[in-house]
Amino acid sequence: MNNIALIVGASGITGSNLAEKLIAEGWITYGLARNPNTEMQGLHPVQADLLYVDSLEKALASIAPTHVFITTWMRKETEAENIAVNSSMVRNVLDVLSPKKSVKHVALVTGLKHYLGPFDAYAKSGTLPETPVREEHPRLEIENFYYAQEDEVYAAAERDGFTWSIHRPHSVIGKVVGNLMNMGTTLAVYASICKETGRPFRWPGSEAQWNGLSDVTDARILAEQLLWAATTEAAANQAFNISNGDVFRWSWLWKQLAAWFDVEVAGWDGEVQPLEAEMARDHVLWKEMADKYNLKEADLVRLASPWHTDLDLGRPIEVMTDMSKSRKLGFTAYKATKDSFYELFETLRAERIIP
Repeated sequence: MNNIALIVGASGITGSNLAEKLIAEGWITYGLARNPNTEMQGLHPVQADLLYVDSLEKALASIAPTHVFITTWMRKETEAENIAVNSSMVRNVLDVLSPKKSVKHVALVTGLKHYLGPFDAYAKSGTLPETPVREEHPRLEIENFYYAQEDEVYAAAERDGFTWSIHRPHSVIGKVVGNLMNMGTTLAVYASICKETGRPFRWPGSEAQWNGLSDVTDARILAEQLLWAATTEAAANQAFNISNGDVFRWSWLWKQLAAWFDVEVAGWDGEVQPLEAEMARDHVLWKEMADKYNLKEADLVRLASPWHTDLDLGRPIEVMTDMSKSRKLGFTAYKATKDSFYELFETLRAERIIP
């Protein structure tokens, strides 16, 4: 029988890379979003608002997926609002699909905030885990919308009898425009601005992150794990960390990124210097650069998410993930992190996203 995928959030950094992977593997692939991708060859776009059941019922009336991949979320002002909105989006999709009895597997993508805490309590004292973080780490005694999303999947799985998998990436690196959390493109845009203005490529984060060990997740590696877990019996009903498979120190990688753009490096100098403040006045400059270099996107907000990069790079501890669980079960995909960034930069330049 054909595998029929419904990717919830197919226009995002994770969803779009997953769509490319599944299409290449011969899956019938539907991409659901409020503003769906209509340019990807082989992707069937589905437009719906996840907050409204009637919108989903209409959009999914003729679609009976065998596999559902939930890769989206919505950011609100408080964690209580994050919980209410993001849990309802998961619940609404699975409730609408339930009568079809077609779903065999549901995958949910969350992240390391599972271990570190949500945005409004991010990596604060009392919530810091032992690293490398491992899947068996207990939930924190704090509100977290990732937990609420998981609970919706667990409840629907018990009701409908499908298997599930949870995937926890660390700083997803990949190409997309308009994503809320996009470190790779944010740093590419920042470095391009530094190149244009002669400013140094200044480290924005903490001493612990500068000197400590870290890892990240290439969006294509995440796509491979999502496919693997959805089609591997031994991976059913489990949560998995997912990263490239190597570790690095930002004190090394920051210089590699600067070298690619041929800009001056400014490393840790004794205090955190948030990127959000550094780039706060660059919106007009970026529009001028877009016109000068004939770039496709002149809106800095649609490319850069410095607030999220600041959260990742400002952590007070080194953070890396343990990959033993999926490795033992046969998941062996690997990507050198420097290549993840360099290949992204090359793609962004070739597609005229950066000069």
